[in-house]
Amino acid sequence: MGKILIIGAGGVGNVVAQKCAREKDIFSEILLASRTKSKCDAIAKNIGSNHVSTARVDADYVQELIELINNFNPEMVINVALPYQDLTIMDACLKTGVHYLDTANYEPKDEAKFEYKWQWAYHEKFRQAGLMALLGCGFDPGVTGIFTAYGLKHHFDEIHYLDIVDCNAGDHGKAFATNFNPEINIREITQKGKYWQNGKWNEIDPMSIHMPIEYPNIGHRESYLLYHEELESLVKNIPTIKRARFWMTFGETYINHLQVLQNVGMTSIKPINYQGMEIVPLQFLKAVLPEPSDLGENYTGETSIGCQIKGIKNGKERTYYIWNNCKHKDAWKDVRGQGVSYTTGVPAMLGAKMMMTGQWMKPGVYNVEEFDPDPFLNELGKYGLPWNEEIDGPLAFNDYE
Repeated sequence: MGKILIIGAGGVGNVVAQKCAREKDIFSEILLASRTKSKCDAIAKNIGSNHVSTARVDADYVQELIELINNFNPEMVINVALPYQDLTIMDACLKTGVHYLDTANYEPKDEAKFEYKWQWAYHEKFRQAGLMALLGCGFDPGVTGIFTAYGLKHHFDEIHYLDIVDCNAGDHGKAFATNFNPEINIREITQKGKYWQNGKWNEIDPMSIHMPIEYPNIGHRESYLLYHEELESLVKNIPTIKRARFWMTFGETYINHLQVLQNVGMTSIKPINYQGMEIVPLQFLKAVLPEPSDLGENYTGETSIGCQIKGIKNGKERTYYIWNNCKHKDAWKDVRGQGVSYTTGVPAMLGAKMMMTGQWMKPGVYNVEEFDPDPFLNELGKYGLPWNEEIDGPLAFNDYE
């Protein structure tokens, strides 16, 4: 048992807080903190548990974080705030001697650049302090890395080709909305795409490569090649991979809205002067779009996220597909949230549980695929995210060479 601090009170923070609150034998006391305390208070009220308290903190400032952590004295911090704040929270954890977990890698606020190098540089500091930092423990990144590690452990001698496929076949009834923080979501998909092949990164124009992919229980959906951060850690930690790609679905309406917003400059992250004030267009757009945490109640359909893998086992070629499907209505019934937040928040809670129980614990900075996948996947289903696998079945891709 131990105290845990959750930083961030959006859709994912809601899921993490609710799931942690149900595991009283692991998380004895929970503090939920964010810049907007009223959001924390609403989540705590909905949980209705006397071992969940709330606080205000601006995670841009290390000293505020240090004071909060020292006052509460948790064993670890779950960071589901903004990716810009990863390093300040890691600094505060080092200063106060607590473990760290996040769901998305650091990126600079003034540049849409997703890289692990900034956080990997903390490895020796955490190791010497006897602390652990677990990076990217959501679904993608997160479970997709664990799926890949599980495939390698049980079904392959070498993995050669990896395609991570992510489909949200849900309908929230809004003209245009994003399923997680709009600023982060739009930055992610409007930057150049990138994939790993034959020992190097290949860069493409945003959304320029796409194809229909068939998803279990959903059917074919047009899927776009993007860069996603788990590709960087997976090709580092599994060096036999010849090619790694990430695919995500987008509907025609979403694409059309996005193109218009780009054309008129609303997705820009460069500050402009408006009536004597400096504003960032994308941050303004975020302010007028629906809150992702408000999409759940009438959300229909489901998500499907998995890994399609090809490699060698006992000298023979093998294909492998491992995936999870999550219905939005099931997420709403469980935590009054939508499926995209649910698929991120549940793994964050479970990763924290792995650390708190010592099943995943060693000093340093690590990605999820560096740990034994079995104890995590043995429990994932009971927390609402059951998974399936298919060996030597047909995959979506035939262009392996």
